[in-house]
Amino acid sequence: MAVKWIGGHSSSILCLNVNTEGLVASGAERGELTLWDGGGTPTGQLQLPKADDVTSVVFSPRHPTRLYTSHGETISLLDVRSLKEPIERFHVNEEEINCLSVNETDNFLAAADDSGAIKVMDLENKKVSRSLRHSNICSSVVFRPQRPQSLVSCGLDMQVMLWNLQKARPLWTTNLQECEMEEDSPQSAGQFFNPPLAHSLSVASCGNIFGCGAQDGKIRIFRVTGVKFERELEFQGHSLGVSQVLFMPEAYWLLTGGNDGKVLLWDVSSDVGKQQKSPAKSLQRRKTQAPASTRKDGKLNKVASNEHARVLPKLTIEHGEKVNWISCTEIKGSKRVLVADQSSSVSVYPLPEP
Repeated sequence: MAVKWIGGHSSSILCLNVNTEGLVASGAERGELTLWDGGGTPTGQLQLPKADDVTSVVFSPRHPTRLYTSHGETISLLDVRSLKEPIERFHVNEEEINCLSVNETDNFLAAADDSGAIKVMDLENKKVSRSLRHSNICSSVVFRPQRPQSLVSCGLDMQVMLWNLQKARPLWTTNLQECEMEEDSPQSAGQFFNPPLAHSLSVASCGNIFGCGAQDGKIRIFRVTGVKFERELEFQGHSLGVSQVLFMPEAYWLLTGGNDGKVLLWDVSSDVGKQQKSPAKSLQRRKTQAPASTRKDGKLNKVASNEHARVLPKLTIEHGEKVNWISCTEIKGSKRVLVADQSSSVSVYPLPEP
């Protein structure tokens, strides 16, 4: 059973984030922002101007008291010790922002919006240093851990892209629909009716493995090798679109949330963990070990896909409501998953230890 955190919002909660000290921030429709302690008590509330929906909240990795929030086309920087008027406001996006990410050195902020633009701000000079672009709504953008100049993004154009801040063009792009067609699987015909619009990304702490959740209910795991990435694993996770994916901090444990009202916990360490220490060497070793029929031009074909069809969740949470956002925190020494849905409360579930 879920513990419910109530009293912080009157509208549907759209986003969550946790800082290094266990403080939780939640953003909701109509400009509502709330801070919670680990026990689920609201410790601060703010009504942002113009009552635009708060679509993303992200704490600075280096300064846990700094909270970046997106509402409408605006980014506000708040001090959580004194939740009043924003310290600073940035208006660099032209359409509603869907996702914010701050790199681990705390000098760049990326904001992805409905126009497909990703505006990358230099936080020291307080100006846009890069404008990157998708051809449709950009739903998610994430800086890679241990690679402060590198980020990945995805969108409703079904593209997943790898970027480096030195360049305005993506280093590498994968079209999820084209991947499906190339595999010539029995499901390919269905792709036209339920295309793999990409909703959410999360990068594992190693910085080289990332997961993508899409509208077709599948979860795809990719490995970055240098200036490109390749698909490592793909499995059916949800009966409806995957709205959220989140790698947990330590192991290759992945939380996913879906429009089917389920939250699932996956352990993909046996599929990707072996290659963590030395990607170049392990990639070479894997290529030499793999049967010729399983790999072609770096793409997984039917044989490899079938091998991974047995990926099963370690834990299934029947949450019952469409999942808007998931986050993970430690409360009283044990891991919890925080779930935001169409309601005004945060649901909290215990997680097993890795």
